[in-house]
Amino acid sequence: MQISNELRAMIGRRRPGYSLEAPFYRDKEVFDLDMDVIFGRHWIYVGVEPDIPEPGDYFTVPLGRTSVVVVRDDDMTIRAFHNVCRHRGARLCDGDKGSVGNVVCPYHQWTYDLRGNLIHTEHMGEGFDRSQFSLKTVHVGNVAGLLFICLADEPPADFEQMRREMEPYILPHRISDCKIAYEEDLIENGNWKFTMENNRECYHCKANHPELTVSLYEFGFGYQPSPENAEEVHAFRELIEREHARWESCGLPSVELEFLDSRATAFRTERLPLDKAGESQTMNSKVACQKLLGDLTQRNLGGLSFWTQPNSWHHFMSDHIVTFSVLPIDPERTLLRTKWLVHKDAVEGRDYDPKELSEVWHATNKQDGSLVERTQIGSQSAAYQPGPYSPYTEELVEKFMSWYFKRLRTETGQESAIVSPFAASA
Repeated sequence: MQISNELRAMIGRRRPGYSLEAPFYRDKEVFDLDMDVIFGRHWIYVGVEPDIPEPGDYFTVPLGRTSVVVVRDDDMTIRAFHNVCRHRGARLCDGDKGSVGNVVCPYHQWTYDLRGNLIHTEHMGEGFDRSQFSLKTVHVGNVAGLLFICLADEPPADFEQMRREMEPYILPHRISDCKIAYEEDLIENGNWKFTMENNRECYHCKANHPELTVSLYEFGFGYQPSPENAEEVHAFRELIEREHARWESCGLPSVELEFLDSRATAFRTERLPLDKAGESQTMNSKVACQKLLGDLTQRNLGGLSFWTQPNSWHHFMSDHIVTFSVLPIDPERTLLRTKWLVHKDAVEGRDYDPKELSEVWHATNKQDGSLVERTQIGSQSAAYQPGPYSPYTEELVEKFMSWYFKRLRTETGQESAIVSPFAASA
């Protein structure tokens, strides 16, 4: 797409190691570029297989002005289509999710099967060729039950590389044998990049997340070393090594894989120990569901974290999974979609309580939403200017921004070899 000279100049002068100039968080031109280059040409995490367990089940994905419907067809294949009738463009499927036999346009009843084929119309004449008016398809990718879509005609091919590398980490938790025990949508009053920046660091966690930090080790997500904490940091690193060895011996890959700014389909994963009881991200750090996932038999399996660019993060414990999808609405509003998964045979009220299961991340999401809104408001001040990231606790924020600007520069013809200021400390 064509962009203004002013935006092209802002992209070119981005200072590594610093937050962005205010228009990147506020301006419609930037948002339109984000929707085209980032959300229009990369793999976007949107949901899980248990969202659509049966034929005809669907869920919708809002992406700015675009809507996509993801559906399971009669052969159990997962498909995705633009949520637009081929007649006169009416929205087809309403709501966040539902179930249909066929997809019927509410306007003039054009009817499509679950493969997107137009199978019924009235009053279109004898020679009307329905085969020319199938729904417009969207690419679907599946990583061990995590569902991704790509709007591009030719999506990044390295998705398959991520899938091969990540499936051994995720498969033991058996997403396909889970059900969604609780889910919520939260509208954050901030730009989607503020949501992602906030997620990619825990600099703010100790002061803002009393529920989340019950089960998180203070040294697990970046910490400035000093003579005062050297012994504790060393002990934590030894704990990680011991637990990685234990988990790997049980068939659970655990060591870090990190490709957050070196690939188009970028990601990071690592299994880390949990504090206190060490079982789950709950208020007492014990399991919230008594029926463990898959064939897992041990409760203290830490937390496997999986981050993808540009819009998701996930936490896998022995008893439940939490997944997060960031979906831009407009320059200053973002949908955060969160799902809590348990074993499909777990019984509510006996094996788990939805409130206990969700209370940590329910509280954390609300706290983060307030922080995002606070930052969005601050970016509107004439006094705002980009500030420096911490090289100890915000390295992953810089990697997110490095990935983001590589994508923008590639698509706008401004490719350059800018080195992260954190490279030496990585």
